[in-house]
Amino acid sequence: MYNHILSIILFTPLVGALVLLFVPKENKDAIRWIANLFSLAGLLVSIPLVPWFWALRFEPGFKFTEGALNNWIPSIGASYMLGIDGISFLLIMLTTLLGWISILSSWTAIENRVKEYYIWFLVLQTGMLGVFMSLDFFLFFVFWEAMLVPMYLLIGIWGGPRKLYAAIKFFLYTLAGSVLMLLGVLYLYFNHHTLKGVYTFSIEQLYTTAPQIPFHYAVWLFFAFFVAFAIKVPMFPFHTWLPDAHVEAPTAGSVILAGVLLKMGTYGFVRFSLPFFPQVLSNPATFLNVTVRGWMIGLSIIAIIYGALVSLMQKDMKKLVAYSSVSHLGFCTLGIFALNSAGLSGSVLQQINHGISTGALFLIVGILYERRHTREISEYGGISNVMPVYATITMIMFLSSMGLPLLNGFVGEFTILQGTFMENWKWGAWAVPGVVLAAAYLLWLYQRVFFGTVTNPKNEKLHDLTPREVLTFVPLIIAAFWIGLYPKPFFQILEQPVNHLVATVHQNDTQPQGMMNAGVQPETQPAIPAASAPVTAVVKKSRSAKPAKGNN
Repeated sequence: MYNHILSIILFTPLVGALVLLFVPKENKDAIRWIANLFSLAGLLVSIPLVPWFWALRFEPGFKFTEGALNNWIPSIGASYMLGIDGISFLLIMLTTLLGWISILSSWTAIENRVKEYYIWFLVLQTGMLGVFMSLDFFLFFVFWEAMLVPMYLLIGIWGGPRKLYAAIKFFLYTLAGSVLMLLGVLYLYFNHHTLKGVYTFSIEQLYTTAPQIPFHYAVWLFFAFFVAFAIKVPMFPFHTWLPDAHVEAPTAGSVILAGVLLKMGTYGFVRFSLPFFPQVLSNPATFLNVTVRGWMIGLSIIAIIYGALVSLMQKDMKKLVAYSSVSHLGFCTLGIFALNSAGLSGSVLQQINHGISTGALFLIVGILYERRHTREISEYGGISNVMPVYATITMIMFLSSMGLPLLNGFVGEFTILQGTFMENWKWGAWAVPGVVLAAAYLLWLYQRVFFGTVTNPKNEKLHDLTPREVLTFVPLIIAAFWIGLYPKPFFQILEQPVNHLVATVHQNDTQPQGMMNAGVQPETQPAIPAASAPVTAVVKKSRSAKPAKGNN
C-alpha cells in the first residue's frame, strides 16, 4: 500500500463510479449510500498519507513516486508517473475532504437523475486528484481536461434556471485556456528533444530544459500558460464565467468548484509557470512600462479590490460569495508573484483556507436555499431566532473568511502581506483594503440575514440544522481553528518545496531573497540555518551567497 498509495487515493472514487453503474437507477437510497461510502473511503485511504508524508517533509524532491519513463505510451514519451511534494500534498488532502463533504451535502438536495449525478461527481474527484499528482505533462493534461466534462454536466443538468448558459460559458472559457496551454506543452516537448535528443513529457526532465529557452520565446510561452491558469483561478479580467457558474451550480458543485477546481489555476502557476520561466519574471523588459511581474501583481491587486467592491453590491447571497472568491484568490496570486518564501507559503496556505472557508459559505447558502428556494438577501432577517445553531456556525465561518486572528484566514493573509511588503510596500498597501472590504461585505450580509426580528412570515417555521448538516461543517470548523491556532505543521510541510522554488526563480538574481524561517525545522536538519524569528519570518541571504539547488 505504501508504494502505491497515490494510485489507491486516485482511483478509489473512480471505482465507486464504476460500482454505481450496476445499481438500478430507481434505487436512489442505495445509490446515495454507495456514493457516500466511496467518497468517505476516498478520504480514509488518504489519511495514512499524513503520517507517512510528515516523516519525509524535509526530504528534497517528490515523494511516493510511482511509474517510470515511457511506461504508458512510449512512442511519444508519455508516462504514468505520480508523485507529490508539500504543496500538492495539502491540496490532495483538501480534495478528499471536500469531496466527501460535497457528496454528503447532496443527500436531500438531488432528487432527479440521482445515479448520474453521483457517478459524475466521483469521476470529477478522480480528475482533480490526478491534476495534483501527475509528474507527466501528458497525464496532467488528460486529467486537466477530464474534469471539465463532469463539471459541465453537474452545472448543465442539475443547475439553476440559467444552467446551460453558465455551463457552456464555463466549458468554453476553460477549453480556450487549455488549447493555449497545450501549444505551450508541445513547444517544451520539442525543445527538450532539441537540447537532449529525447522526446518526453516528464515534468521533472522539462524542469531542466525549459529555463534555457530564450526570453523572446519564453515570454510567449509564459503567456500561454498564464491564460490557461488565470482563467481557472480566475484572475481579473478572466473572471466573468465564475459568478454564473457558481450561482447556477448545485450546492455541492459550488463547494467543489470553489474549494478545489479554482486551486488548479494557482497550482499551475506554482508548479509550472514559476520554475519553467524564471527568466520571464526576473527580466526587466516592460510592456507599457510595466514588467511581466508587475502585470501579475497589478492584476492580483485589481482582483482583490474589484471582487470585494462588487461583493458589497450583491443582492444574491450566492453571487456575493462567488465574487468574494475573486477577491480571496487575488491574495493567493499576489503571494505567488511576490516570489519570496513568505508570499509563496502564505499563498498555498491561503488556498487551503479558501477551500475550507468558502466551501463552508456555499454550504451555508445552500442550506437556506433548500428550505426557502431563494437566495435573495432581502427575503431574510432575524434567522438567528429560528436557527441558532446555523447562525453560530455561519458566524464562525464568516469570521474565518474575513481573516479574524485565531482563525485560518488570518494566518494566510498575514503571511502573504508580509511577503508582499518585503518586496514592495506599495503593493502591500494597495492590497490591505481588501481585508477591510471583506469584513464589510460579510458582516453586513450577516447583519441583514441573521440579526433583528423575523420580518418575513415564511421564515418563522424554518427548522435548524439536521445532524447530517452539522456533520458537514464539523471538519471545516476544526480545520479553521487548527490552522488559526497552530499553523506550524503546515509551514513545515511547505518549507522544502517553497524554498527550492524561490531558489529556482532567483538563481540568476544579484539581489538577496528571503527564505522561509528554518526555525520550524528540527535541530537535526542542517540544510538551512535556524532563526530565532517567528515561523513566517524571513532569513535574508547574503548578497554573495548563491541559492542552494536541489530536486523539486
